[in-house]
Amino acid sequence: MTRSPLRRLIFGALRRLLYLWVRSETINQSSFTLNLDRSRPVFYAIQSPSLTDLAVLDRECTKAGLPRPVLPVAVGSLMEPAAFFYLTPEPDWLGRQYKRGAPPTLGRLVSAVSQQPEQDAQIIPVSVFWGQSPASESSPWKLLFADSWAVTGRLRRLLTILILGRKTRVQFSAPIHLRELVGHNKGHERTVRMAQRLLRVHFRNLKSAVIGPDISHRRNLVKGLVHDPLVRQAILDEAEREKIPLAKAEATALKYGNEIASDYTYTAIRFLEVVLSWFWNKIYDGIKVNHIEQVQGIAPGHEVIYVPCHRSHIDYLLLSYLLFRNGLTPPHIAAGINLNMPVIGGLLRRGGAFFMRRTFKGNPLYTAVFNEYLHTLFTKGFPVEYFVEGGRSRTGRMLQPKTGMLAITLRSFLRSSRTPIVFVPVYIGYERVLEGRTYLGELRGASKKKESVFDIFKVLGALKQRFGQVSVNFGEPIRLNQFLDQQQPGWREEQLAPQFRPAWLNETTSRLGEKVARHLNEAAAINPVNLVALALLSTSRLALDERALTRVLDLYLALLRQVPYSPHTTLPEGDGLALIGHVRGMDLLAEQRDALGRILYLDEQNAVLMTYYRNNVLHIFALPALLASFFQSSSRMSRELILRYTRALYPYLQSELFIRWELDDLDAVVDQWLAAFVEQGLLREENGVYLRPAPSSRQFVLLTLLARAITQTLQRFYMATALLLNSGQHSLSAEELEDLCVVMAQRLSILHGLNAPEFFDKSLFRHFIQTLVEQGVLRPDEAGKLGFHEKLGELAEGAAKRVLSAEVRLSIRQVALHRDEHSTSEQPTVA
Repeated sequence: MTRSPLRRLIFGALRRLLYLWVRSETINQSSFTLNLDRSRPVFYAIQSPSLTDLAVLDRECTKAGLPRPVLPVAVGSLMEPAAFFYLTPEPDWLGRQYKRGAPPTLGRLVSAVSQQPEQDAQIIPVSVFWGQSPASESSPWKLLFADSWAVTGRLRRLLTILILGRKTRVQFSAPIHLRELVGHNKGHERTVRMAQRLLRVHFRNLKSAVIGPDISHRRNLVKGLVHDPLVRQAILDEAEREKIPLAKAEATALKYGNEIASDYTYTAIRFLEVVLSWFWNKIYDGIKVNHIEQVQGIAPGHEVIYVPCHRSHIDYLLLSYLLFRNGLTPPHIAAGINLNMPVIGGLLRRGGAFFMRRTFKGNPLYTAVFNEYLHTLFTKGFPVEYFVEGGRSRTGRMLQPKTGMLAITLRSFLRSSRTPIVFVPVYIGYERVLEGRTYLGELRGASKKKESVFDIFKVLGALKQRFGQVSVNFGEPIRLNQFLDQQQPGWREEQLAPQFRPAWLNETTSRLGEKVARHLNEAAAINPVNLVALALLSTSRLALDERALTRVLDLYLALLRQVPYSPHTTLPEGDGLALIGHVRGMDLLAEQRDALGRILYLDEQNAVLMTYYRNNVLHIFALPALLASFFQSSSRMSRELILRYTRALYPYLQSELFIRWELDDLDAVVDQWLAAFVEQGLLREENGVYLRPAPSSRQFVLLTLLARAITQTLQRFYMATALLLNSGQHSLSAEELEDLCVVMAQRLSILHGLNAPEFFDKSLFRHFIQTLVEQGVLRPDEAGKLGFHEKLGELAEGAAKRVLSAEVRLSIRQVALHRDEHSTSEQPTVA
């Protein structure tokens, strides 16, 4: 480049053109000047080929009175045309870097010093940093182009100069004296390698100090995946199965690895931190973080897997942001391939997201690469995050766990259990989710829309709304080795090959999923919107006057304080009136004034949306609401009878809502709630018999509103059993019963004006039927038709009389009977 007059002319023009914009300075100049011998030849080592870095170096050398790097220099009889060299070879236009070799200049210098004992050459490592250190940079746009560990192409370097060139820093390091290295008498080749190694270590340490450690694993891991024995076998199988060359199968595996792997960069993390700090302050009134201390205590020495609930796309960003701000390493995040969109996908990938396809079915090579990628993350101690629900909850409930990622984690741990794995549940509670409008459409029956890069503009268009606060609660950690000790005591003695699947894996993984879901619900953050939604949706007209609503909210708060759901559950501050004021300020309540005061109600749009926020905390109120419902049709009940019906219905509520208490603990919890009811005046107790207040009393109204929180769930249970009983033994399959339940629920929602879309959610009916099978109430025959216990009708009707009104029971039975008669009338007649 500088060996001919023409090239020197071009370089001089480039330097003058560059400094029309660039402003540079030398930092830590004293670190090398103390050890620099001006009488000895000086050479400059630059880490990567860059004309702009060389131009900046040349300018700073001129300013400091140092020998210029572009001028010839002599070492004894050796004449070098320039006093610099690049440690690594030049990448191509796409930024790809080929195998490094020894810089020719370095080899010639070692030879010259070795052959001439009186000669020495000083090599000064020089680093050029464009922009502030990521740790101190405050501009998010500058952070996008700040120096990182990734190999960059020419286009990115041009943008970096334009954006960051006004703050360019040059650091000269202490010189390396080749005479000292040659004096070890290791021979030419080993001395060159020694010098290379010293320079590489130096550049790496300096870069870590300035821009942060290299926490990217993509370049180091992706190529290594295809050499793993399991992946190699999958490549061989793929080549044989598809009749393709082995090299093509290997290229496919490498392609899968690049599609999956994250490209974790410190600058992207800092960029997201700066942007999100603005975002949270702009959108939300604040973020409340609870119980993070236990994570800070458990993280060292453990492989941490964060398992948050999934309510919004910003869950990904929020958790990483909070961990980073609290001194914890942001995790590598499992993201759906649908999020790998232009611009957004690249940013998420650099922020730690690795992408996974919705299904691995029929692609064993992809499965092998993905499994090995996760196993590598686990064994190297990278924290990981994934959502056990699979997708976002559109109803606000905890979804049934998808056990795929848990199974991969479990098998990886069985392969190598040296690093203990701990699951950290994270409950993220929004007073208003950003996707609320989208969810509103989906709750009304609209199909799920595909994610688009333009969705970000829809979010920005909603900035006029008030979104309230976000609460992030870290739940009780689950240590995987302790869990396995409880579930499979002999698991440590089993010698598992990497491809071996123990017979107990599926059942144990399902139990692990349930445990994670329960721990997530234990960490629920109850907020004002949740409680107001619960209260108003329990009324027949979705309305209450302000004083009545205040009393209801005060009751809920008093009950929750007297019988805490879990040590990890959090409650809002203030009384009922303060909660109302907060929700009104978010424009979620409509109001009407008259001479007697203010009436607060939910309009049609907010009534549907508020079901989402009520469902966030339905699991907390399910048991007290069930107890309250016993007294809607009965004026008095003994403790024994209450426990009997609670035990009969609780397994189905627990299975659907992931309630924390085991059946063995239920009696004590029921006693706590009954005592709380008595203290709040909702019940009276006389000699082990509980009596309800007079139907005309205020306390009975409060008891009724509490009972209605669970009424729709109990109605769904009764619908399924009524349809099954009317159809008769072994006449319906589980799928047919599901379909009939949905049709009946839709019909009843119209007849009774129910405005709760999850009332006819097919998945809820499916899970209830599965639970009936697990409890032994239903038994499918060889054809898949359902038989039921002979006492099902008696038990179902007895429980329904306790918890449902006569009007609702009659309506359900009539619809079920009408369906049975209608299906019979359509049977073809035989001639």
